[in-house]
Amino acid sequence: MDLVKEQEITKNNNIELEQSNDQKSFLETTLGKTINGAIDLGLRWILPDFVENQIIDIKDALIQGGLKEGIDKAIDSAIDLGKSVTGIFTGNFENVSQAQNAIKNGGIIDGISGVIDFALEKATNSGLIPYNISSLIGKGKDVILDNVSNNIEDEFAKQVDNIEKLGKYENNWREYYKNQDLEGMEREYQKIKERLKELLPLEKTLNEARQIENIHKLIKNSGSFELTKEQMELANILV
Repeated sequence: MDLVKEQEITKNNNIELEQSNDQKSFLETTLGKTINGAIDLGLRWILPDFVENQIIDIKDALIQGGLKEGIDKAIDSAIDLGKSVTGIFTGNFENVSQAQNAIKNGGIIDGISGVIDFALEKATNSGLIPYNISSLIGKGKDVILDNVSNNIEDEFAKQVDNIEKLGKYENNWREYYKNQDLEGMEREYQKIKERLKELLPLEKTLNEARQIENIHKLIKNSGSFELTKEQMELANILV
């Protein structure tokens, strides 16, 4: 293997690793918020007579019992196991469906169930949660898990919807670009940037958005739609 080819393979491997880490970080943050929201909702349903401050105190007690760390570990485990089970050996998700199936097959619900049991037992034994309240939460755990499952499904449905909206904004940008309408391009470009913040970083999605970003910046910086062949090639290379 010659040096150039070896360097290219190393570069591609580094890019794949970076994309995999970005995807994992995004899922950890997004699913963490989703699961926490589901637990909050479940606690309110299980303890309907409790005021908001009491619910917050119980949630804090569960956090002291290891809830947050447990959720993080459960998500990581579900991602890693799910990739293995669904055959994603490159480490990168190519689309939202792959990520959704991996999380599902990675045992996320069983993982969260175990985390709740552990945190609840620890908080109860430490005297942070009275036994009668702990018993109510334990009996109502299925409600929390149903909320977790539904919220995760809703989050992935939102991902699909966001990808469709992103595609629409990109098509609008291209139409304005064809008509040399910089104001319209700028409006759609800002929408694209905002939508990307809410999306799982997928290679195909990012490449298309980056190409638009590169061309958009070249036009704004030069003040002209007359881009050279070299500039257009550079815009594609930078993707």
